[in-house]
Amino acid sequence: MSGRVFHAPFIEVNPHFELRGIVERSTKQAQGRYPHIISYDTVQELLDDPAVELIIVNTPNDTHVEYALAALKAGKHVLIEKPFAPTVGEARMLFQVAEEMGRLILPFHNRRFDADFLALKEVVQQKELGRLIELHLRFDRYKEEIGPKVFKETKRPAAGVIYDLGSHLLDQAISLFGRPKAMTKISGKYRPNTQVDDYGCIVLNYKDGLNVFITTSLLVANPQASFVLHGTKGSFVKNRTDVQEAQLIDGMMPNNPAFGVEPDASEGILTKPDEDGRLTSRFIAPVQGDYMQLFNEVYAAIREGKPYFVTKDQIIWQLEVLEPNK
Repeated sequence: MSGRVFHAPFIEVNPHFELRGIVERSTKQAQGRYPHIISYDTVQELLDDPAVELIIVNTPNDTHVEYALAALKAGKHVLIEKPFAPTVGEARMLFQVAEEMGRLILPFHNRRFDADFLALKEVVQQKELGRLIELHLRFDRYKEEIGPKVFKETKRPAAGVIYDLGSHLLDQAISLFGRPKAMTKISGKYRPNTQVDDYGCIVLNYKDGLNVFITTSLLVANPQASFVLHGTKGSFVKNRTDVQEAQLIDGMMPNNPAFGVEPDASEGILTKPDEDGRLTSRFIAPVQGDYMQLFNEVYAAIREGKPYFVTKDQIIWQLEVLEPNK
């Protein structure tokens, strides 16, 4: 699903890239949509292709390190899906090998380009809310049944909802505010027969007094507002309204003018006192989502030497929180 939805469509239509091939070990489906590509039978065939410069690792979470390491040692640049690695130690090792090989290893965090998060980011940057006190970031779903994806539902490195969905929210928080001074993490298993956590809450405390509450759950039948920010001068609330994933699943390509455009009534609401002290609310205009910007950043990092938008330090800080017993 990751390759079909979040990667191949962007590589296909971005003029900076050529979609060379995809590893398909069993069911061969990619050539039906992309007839010009190579369907590799094994990872080694991909690694041995001298025409390939960049490999996207979007395999099950517990194999990210293995395949990324092999790609780097084969002299390829790597774009690696979240979570970057199960542990801080493994992440440091990958960055070290990339440096030794003279190649880039780039974390895939497309949710920084969600329309709803971009609206929150704009509010934070405009500093309309005064001193920030409290931010709530949520990723809610309702899936009581155990899913068919074995790597997500069995006890193994980087399994569970905190690594899966929580990593998105944690990356968003770190991208806005940096490394927290303290952290509290709670996880739980509530679905019948689940082997992995399906609920997680992370509280980040920052030195300026800001508290960030990250919550993700697979058992929320009535999803709450996904972005709630309170400051000394007002509040901002926005639901999860980004449409890019749904559009991609439906087959829309990223070069469609309608891609990433939120529907009507998706605005966030900013509430603050007016000159007379009365609380008034106004809509914050939607921002167009833009996952293609991530791939433009990948190109700029490889071809132009531009610093990538997700830094090594940010990944280390993220895994300091995600890693078990931390």
